Amino acid sequence: MKKPGLLISLIPVLALIAIIFAGVKMFGEDVTSGPSQIALIFSTVLASVIALSYLKVPWEKLEAGMMDHLVKTGPAIFILLMIGALTGSWMISGVVPAMIYYGLQIITPTLFLLVAFILSGAVSIMAGSSWTTVGTIGVAMLSAGQILGFPAPWLAGAVISGAYFGDKISPLSDTTNLSASVAGVDLYTHIRFMLITTIPGFILSVIFFTIVGFVLPVNNVLNIENQLHIIEGTFNISPWLLLVPVFTISLIVKKVSPFITLFSSALLGAIVACLFQPDICTQIAPENLSKGATYLYSSLKILSGSVSIETGDAMLNNLTSTSGMAGMLNTVWIILCVVTFGGVMEASGMIQTITEKMMGYIKSAVGLVSSTVLTAVFFNITLSDQYMAILLPGKMFSETYRKLGYEPRLLSRTLQDSATVTSVLVPWNTCAVVQASVLNVATFAYLPYCFFNLITPAITIIVAAIGYKIVKTKK
Repeated sequence: MKKPGLLISLIPVLALIAIIFAGVKMFGEDVTSGPSQIALIFSTVLASVIALSYLKVPWEKLEAGMMDHLVKTGPAIFILLMIGALTGSWMISGVVPAMIYYGLQIITPTLFLLVAFILSGAVSIMAGSSWTTVGTIGVAMLSAGQILGFPAPWLAGAVISGAYFGDKISPLSDTTNLSASVAGVDLYTHIRFMLITTIPGFILSVIFFTIVGFVLPVNNVLNIENQLHIIEGTFNISPWLLLVPVFTISLIVKKVSPFITLFSSALLGAIVACLFQPDICTQIAPENLSKGATYLYSSLKILSGSVSIETGDAMLNNLTSTSGMAGMLNTVWIILCVVTFGGVMEASGMIQTITEKMMGYIKSAVGLVSSTVLTAVFFNITLSDQYMAILLPGKMFSETYRKLGYEPRLLSRTLQDSATVTSVLVPWNTCAVVQASVLNVATFAYLPYCFFNLITPAITIIVAAIGYKIVKTKK
């Protein structure tokens, strides 16, 4: 087995980027509905051919690399399916419409983006998951904001910014725990040190979304009272419906696993739909079924497949249409293609070659932090998985940090300031595919408005350049 050179290692990466950008130009928002998957498979085959013919890597090793990535991604796929089920049941049961109905009467429109950012952040801290946050409160905020006339990309940017802010500093977050463990740092030491870069990002984001809320030209041509009347006429709106998200939050606080939390919440939503929205359940089910069969059929349909409700308003028809778990299958498709590409690139040694070349330019703290940030972003682009973008740089740079005398908590913070927040900005990354699918907003559409995600990597480099709280360990 030969060690790959830099040029050989870059060929599959450049091919992937070229095909996807061509796909974006030709297919637009539909690029993840097939073209991106083909690009990933082509690049995987290209990398495999190079590995087998030129590098003499055994096929068994490449296959093992793909399977290893697939095993690590398996839990995320099941969580994704549960998010699809939950969004379907919460919408049809009236939970999300109730949140929209009451929220529109309480929240001042000019502060809506700020509230979306802060509320998403608070829920994400409790949930420890940006995916769960976007799939629950994020969907409700997006729908309510669109009724107010806000553009969907701006709303998605505010929700995603808040979700990843909370994900970063939550002790329940898997990426937070992973960043701390891979660098060998105590979890709460890692979180406290991360506040140095996270708090400025949060404050700047609050200022940004506050200003935007006052100056953004909102195309609010809708009659809000009319929209509220339509919601009230379509769904049986009641404060009791809000007990469903309260139940979800209680499971989160008790640290119940995300899969069980999402499944239980989705199932409860289906039960509530039968209790509070019997007329809608009757519309969903075929005629001539008994009452019990009607409720069973509608519950299974809500959780698994596409459901559309006629509200008498085109916008609300679009907002209340759901696709259940079936709507997540396209996302699962691209995730499977992503893990095969990442597995081959790692097993062949191509990824290691590229990062070794980058590490040769490190001479200072700012250079070390900048190299870690760039490497994590590079892995998010090439391996399309935030966990690999944390693990691989963590393993590769840990010895360099130690040799140069820098504390491991600097490494753990830098990993999360880069790998976690930028994963959702790469259209073919699993995180971006999930969020774009759940919110129904293309990655390139919401990317410019994910303010917190965009500025955090820059802040961590600036703090390193200033040298604030960056000390060398005693030899």
